[in-house]
Amino acid sequence: MSTINYDLKKIKALVFDVDGVLSANVIPMSPDGEPMRTVNIKDGYALHLAGKQGLLLGIITGGRSEAVRKRFVALGIPSADIYMSSSVKIHDYHDFRDRHSLKNEEILYVGDDIPDIEVMRECGLPCCPKDASAEVKAVSRYISYANGGYGCGRDVVEQVLKVQGLWMDDKAFGW
Repeated sequence: MSTINYDLKKIKALVFDVDGVLSANVIPMSPDGEPMRTVNIKDGYALHLAGKQGLLLGIITGGRSEAVRKRFVALGIPSADIYMSSSVKIHDYHDFRDRHSLKNEEILYVGDDIPDIEVMRECGLPCCPKDASAEVKAVSRYISYANGGYGCGRDVVEQVLKVQGLWMDDKAFGW
């Protein structure tokens, strides 16, 4: 059973912002000025499993840290589907959608702040963490019970995989 009011069987791709969605919205800085993000292990497992199950995965972030790219490549997201330094996210969304021959209604996007709104207005299923900005909550079809970086990604991915019958099958028990 899903708490998301959408036909999750339509979803073929899951696309995420990073800061404030897959990492907490407070980022410590290293002594040399580099942002150091946290990651949620359960979010990571769910993303990895979704990829193993055949769902397309994408990252669209304004961040520039190579550590972010390494994290998501290690989870199985193709480098070509990780958009770093995205200054206008809708352009990268269109590239992802068109390269994979997807329809908007087949794409779930999770964002948390104003730069995500254009994508959220166009994708089929706009979602956000509990601590997203008010403007993002206003355009979201689903608001997670979890904050960004604290299980929001897992919440959304798990619901999609459960509805599609892909959550607890043989592929779930290994990396």
